[in-house]
Amino acid sequence: MSRTPKVIGLLLVGALLLVAGVAGFTEGSGAATVVAPKNTVPPTISGTPEEGKTLTATTGTWTGTAPITYAYRWLRCDTNGGACSNIGGATASTYQLRKVDVGNTLRVRVTATNSAGSANASSVPTAVIRAAATPPPAGCGGNAPIQIASVGSPERLLVAAQSISPSVVGRSTQRVTLRFQVTCRGKAVQGALVYATAVPFNQFTVPAEQATGADGWAQMTMTQLSGFPAATQQQLLVVFVRARKGGEDLLGGVSSRRLVSFPVDLRR
Repeated sequence: MSRTPKVIGLLLVGALLLVAGVAGFTEGSGAATVVAPKNTVPPTISGTPEEGKTLTATTGTWTGTAPITYAYRWLRCDTNGGACSNIGGATASTYQLRKVDVGNTLRVRVTATNSAGSANASSVPTAVIRAAATPPPAGCGGNAPIQIASVGSPERLLVAAQSISPSVVGRSTQRVTLRFQVTCRGKAVQGALVYATAVPFNQFTVPAEQATGADGWAQMTMTQLSGFPAATQQQLLVVFVRARKGGEDLLGGVSSRRLVSFPVDLRR
């Protein structure tokens, strides 16, 4: 019986140690405690601050227990980046700038969320959004020679000059060489297709279309047919000329048409 208190004491000490061990295990398991997100590097925005361009946001850098999800909200602000308001429907990581954004700045606010909670962080404002750049004139505003591929409506080609060899067409002339220059705003056009035919028809053969060179000139040869001369007192050889861009409608696009004439002396 004298040993009973001692035994009881030992049992109590063991129980306390067991409780302490359990408590220690519970505290130790706190290493797995979930930590809410915290921003360490703010979100950023990249892209050109111009109407019609697309801006792209990053989430920035966050700490916290994974997994962390991110949500975006684009804000339209004044020129100093203040007085911001939400842009309706702008909740993706990218945003295409619109006319209403011109003259303002934008920020993006990122919300990071995990099972322990959520937190927000905002980017610095963009530069003031500018209006879309005015496109250059359609094709004819550069330096000569103008490439036909760059010429588009509302520009038009012009048959600006012509020549014939021999300089006077005679009854005995069996072959003539014609040259035509095509320009746009006074600048030579390279690659335009030129078509020419004498009118009335059947005076001279109709050559295939010829492309203009770097100087804007195209050359073609016609051979006399039985329909020449078209009149006993013919004094002019009238030629229909068309300049066009390949692939476009013959009567549309940037094409141009005109009648030119060359001297005729049937005594030759």
